[in-house]
Amino acid sequence: MEVADFTFELPSDLIAQEAAPRGTSRLLVLERATGELHHAAIGDLPSFLRAGDLLVVNNTRVFAARLLGSRVPSGGQVECLLLGPSHAGPGTFGTPGGGGTLFDALMHPGQKLKPGALVRFEREDGVLMGEVVARHFHGRRTIRLWSETGAPVEPLIDRIGHMPLPPYIRRNDSADDRERYQTVFAAVRGSVAAPTAGLHFTPELVSRIEQRGIERIAITLHVGYGTFKPVRVARVEDHVVDPEHYEIDGAAAAAIGRAKAEGRRVIAVGTTTTRALEDAAARGLGRVPPGAAEAGIFVYPGHRFQVIDGLLTNFHLPASSLLMLTAAFAGRDRVLHAYREAVARRYRFYSYGDAMLII
Repeated sequence: MEVADFTFELPSDLIAQEAAPRGTSRLLVLERATGELHHAAIGDLPSFLRAGDLLVVNNTRVFAARLLGSRVPSGGQVECLLLGPSHAGPGTFGTPGGGGTLFDALMHPGQKLKPGALVRFEREDGVLMGEVVARHFHGRRTIRLWSETGAPVEPLIDRIGHMPLPPYIRRNDSADDRERYQTVFAAVRGSVAAPTAGLHFTPELVSRIEQRGIERIAITLHVGYGTFKPVRVARVEDHVVDPEHYEIDGAAAAAIGRAKAEGRRVIAVGTTTTRALEDAAARGLGRVPPGAAEAGIFVYPGHRFQVIDGLLTNFHLPASSLLMLTAAFAGRDRVLHAYREAVARRYRFYSYGDAMLII
């Protein structure tokens, strides 16, 4: 299967640079059985669902993973995107006073940030010091962060860091992004990108969904930078996705099991939710068990879905793994036809864009 088969023409002005007010996005509905399209608004979502459906959301919370600072002692500018806790193991690696917390990170300028390099990240809310302790492939680093005052590192990151907006949003983050780049379900800190299908929900919309007799549960998948990883191979089957940590508690697993046993539809809010559910089902031989794991599954056409019966998602990049997942669920030709229609009708694309429901 060729990666080139998943491309489409997208005018750059359709890539959303700002978020619309929450709950006002447009909604393109694709019927899997017929390929029929409906043009609606996200507020119409409850009318496309039915009593007894099980809506599964991702309750991960984005942390302020982008740190801006300077090299010590030269003062040269440094940018650091924290990817998550490092598992490099214990050791001070020369950090003054020892201690600190290890993170995997992407850093710029990479050629100057070799092991031993010291950096300082400072805003009015505090100061973090850092030392590059290891260098890895594709520009990745292991960095140790600590506070000179002994303050806990993670709350300090949240105060002085910037929201890690996707690279195709070509502006600096604003104060508004701290709220808008979180879903109303966000509860468990750990993502460097939002599960964007959830960005469309408001408390009022959630209430209307509940009033229709639609059940809702939450699982957690921490979205990593790999969600933006380009597909650099020619054949789809040769691509490797980065694993992402997820957790499904006992109540959620039981609710999914009941819905499947009773023939009720399971509707995933987002590709992140889909990856977690389908990965768990693969591990559980068709059943979604409770527990934690790393989602290493790559869903592309030919995948046999074991859990989801519907998918709410945003519009994805050409030739991306997320577009391939969407095509696996609804069919490549139907999805690309829907995308061409979305372009013609000027839907907004990507993280801060409009929504698509496949059902």
